[in-house]
Amino acid sequence: MATTISVPHRLRRVFVWELPVRVYHWLNALVIVVLCATGYLIGNPPALMSQSEASFRYVFGTIRFLHFAAAYLFFFNFVFRIYWGFVGNKYANWKNFIPTGKKFFREMWQVLKIDILLKKEKEHMVVGHNTLAGFIYFLTFLAFLVQCITGFGLYAAMSTWWFADLFVWVSTLVGGDFALRNLHHAAMWFFILFTIVHVYLVFYHDYVEGRGEISSMGGGWKFIEEEAFQKDAEEKQELTAK
Repeated sequence: MATTISVPHRLRRVFVWELPVRVYHWLNALVIVVLCATGYLIGNPPALMSQSEASFRYVFGTIRFLHFAAAYLFFFNFVFRIYWGFVGNKYANWKNFIPTGKKFFREMWQVLKIDILLKKEKEHMVVGHNTLAGFIYFLTFLAFLVQCITGFGLYAAMSTWWFADLFVWVSTLVGGDFALRNLHHAAMWFFILFTIVHVYLVFYHDYVEGRGEISSMGGGWKFIEEEAFQKDAEEKQELTAK
């Protein structure tokens, strides 16, 4: 019987995720859960909420308040992340998310074959996000933008605040409130599906690679193969020399 011998890796402890990125991540996770739960109830209210006058039964009012409060947290947290994409470290930079050339797509295809098609190929070692994760996050940021615009577009019809009124044009653009609600609702299901895939891949990579993917979003540190760290350092030197 043949014996499989795993090749040992020299690991280096590297600080990857800064505190602002970690705070953004967990705050975003919290408000998305609140938004999806309250948004679903707003779109499909249980029958018990229509059994008495609103003045006697303010459950639905509380649900709406939680949804609006979480929406503002979601929006300003998202704005902060855009800002941090320019001032944070290299692992938080927007260059990790936006496809910039053939190399980006080649690496993305390599990760796709390993993660999705489960092919046994040479492991694609990076320090921060791999290219596939980065591109998916980029699409998610676009979905964040759509959700913010459609959400405030719906809110503009009932709000007296000038900020919400900035989005009053959205309903007309998409063909009315009914279409706007459907678009906003569809985006909610995108976030639910993204969360399921995201959690699966985090646990998958944490188990397969043993880099501390899960704990890194708590303390910011990952355990990186020496080869990947050296490659990352060489790329940094090349960018500095240009």
